[in-house]
Amino acid sequence: MADPVHQQIEGIYRQSAPRIRATLIRLLGSFELADEALHDAFLQASMVWPSKGVPRNPEPWLVSAGRFRTIDRLRKRALADRHQDDLAYLAEIEGRAEDDPMMIEDDMLRLIFTCCHPALPDEGRMAMALREVCGLTTEEIARAFLTLPATIAQRIVRAKAKIRAQRIPYAIPEMQDLPERIETVLTVVYLLFNEGHGRAGPSERLSDDAIHLGRLIAGMIADTECLGLLALMLFQQSRKSARLDKGGALVLLTDQNRDLWDAGMIAEGETLLSRIHATGEIGAYGLQASIAACHARARSAEDTDWHRILALYDMLLEASPSPVVALNRAVALAEVDGESTALAVVDRLLQDPAMKRYHAAYSVKADLERRLGHVKDARASYVTALALAGHAHERGFIEARLKELA
Repeated sequence: MADPVHQQIEGIYRQSAPRIRATLIRLLGSFELADEALHDAFLQASMVWPSKGVPRNPEPWLVSAGRFRTIDRLRKRALADRHQDDLAYLAEIEGRAEDDPMMIEDDMLRLIFTCCHPALPDEGRMAMALREVCGLTTEEIARAFLTLPATIAQRIVRAKAKIRAQRIPYAIPEMQDLPERIETVLTVVYLLFNEGHGRAGPSERLSDDAIHLGRLIAGMIADTECLGLLALMLFQQSRKSARLDKGGALVLLTDQNRDLWDAGMIAEGETLLSRIHATGEIGAYGLQASIAACHARARSAEDTDWHRILALYDMLLEASPSPVVALNRAVALAEVDGESTALAVVDRLLQDPAMKRYHAAYSVKADLERRLGHVKDARASYVTALALAGHAHERGFIEARLKELA
């Protein structure tokens, strides 16, 4: 696909496929039919758009194309077999509203709540959400869970079968049922945000979708963690314009042009933090948002309050212990107690098998070694980080560091 229209179609797929799939799941009542319809829709677009042009609003066009192709296929099969169940199912999906803007707007949220239904096993819920909402492959999910792709595929198949067997509704639950699902839902929304935030190009739309979902959730349930997650995403998204240089290379937080940060998002995040502090309760997302706020308040890298950030990381490590939190704390520790102290912490963390598969752990290690003048060790750590890095701009940054050391 080299011509401009097909390149645009590819961009729309990367940007909008999760939203389109979510709407097709609602309209067709089936994950499998939605996947087929998504494929049909983009196939139709590749045949029609080069001659007729790309529609002004491509998402509704693709939803309609996928839905009508699927209904037509089901109608032919139902009429040929005269099976009453097929005819009843066809009548049901033909009657579902397609163009209600509010329905389409909330379809991603409905999909998340469906994937996070308490009737599904924990590992099946998360695997299915990462696959269906975030669009990760089974191989990517398997790496995250340190297991085999076949195991992840089985979990997803079993989860979908349970949704069908128990007729779990594709809907946002009633208010009294929200608390038992909200922790998993927030995790999925943040994973969705990170998947978009970690990419460059059209897929960044995922982070905007996650912030939109965060607003919807914060409006549905009075929970400080919902506010904390929304504040955290806003602080991180406020730096979007400064994260990459004109060539697409990653720019570290300390080197970013802070005039490019979005003051409106930062102010909204501060307002949400004030609401959290007023309750006297703060959770893991609220603590992470408070750390992000420290960076947002500093007018330069030198003005950063690293002592407060380290204290917040200590609280976060107690509230939500994880190797990734400990790694981020090590970055702050280097600024307060020096690189040697932080490097010892990172070396201990890298004894964890999961951290040995995490490129950022080796990037942090390499940076500390570089700052200490351990050039040979830093090169070796960067080479390992490069082999593990997933996104192009991350690999580009590491390659640039290797060239500097050379």
